[in-house]
Amino acid sequence: MRILIADDHHVVRRGLAFFLRTQKDLEIIGEAANGKEAVELAKALKPDLILMDLLMPEMDGIEATKIIKNQQAEIKIMMLTSFSDQDHVIPALEAGASGFQLKDIQPDELVTSIRKIICGESQLHPKATSHLLANLSNQKSRTKEPLEELTKRELEVLKEIAKGKSNKEIAAALYITEKTVKTHVSNLLAKLELADRTQAALYAVKHQLVD
Repeated sequence: MRILIADDHHVVRRGLAFFLRTQKDLEIIGEAANGKEAVELAKALKPDLILMDLLMPEMDGIEATKIIKNQQAEIKIMMLTSFSDQDHVIPALEAGASGFQLKDIQPDELVTSIRKIICGESQLHPKATSHLLANLSNQKSRTKEPLEELTKRELEVLKEIAKGKSNKEIAAALYITEKTVKTHVSNLLAKLELADRTQAALYAVKHQLVD
């Protein structure tokens, strides 16, 4: 697993790199001192995962995450920060981060989180999880349930997305064309106000739409 470390504190970067290099399956391929460098190195080095600090000069971790995920959606990003308040947690997850951990995490737990994120699991610190759930609860109380706005076919497509199927696989399962699937995906993302398929899958799981 190829990892890029982005943190404006040299000692933190060095410490993380030193420890992670003791793990045989982890390779540190680069270090960035700010968000701008993280974006540039992500494009040049194509890491599997980026450990991203939140507050950095020139460009913060949230903005860097947005840009990187737009350019290279396959790169996983874990926020590693000292801040756990809602104003930092929610924007980070909305930007596309797959994980949110605090810098006081135990080294072994950090390695476990990294491996799980690479395997496709989300890894959130308990404080981040509580903020996320509170935010979802507040959204639900403020608005009509978005699921009610989906057509029957859009709901079927959402369930297939949650199973990890590609557009081609969904088309075959529902006996429709890939072009039609793409249209349904675009429509349901807009109606549910979700950024991508990953968020759609998480949404489906939270609403118990997966068998």
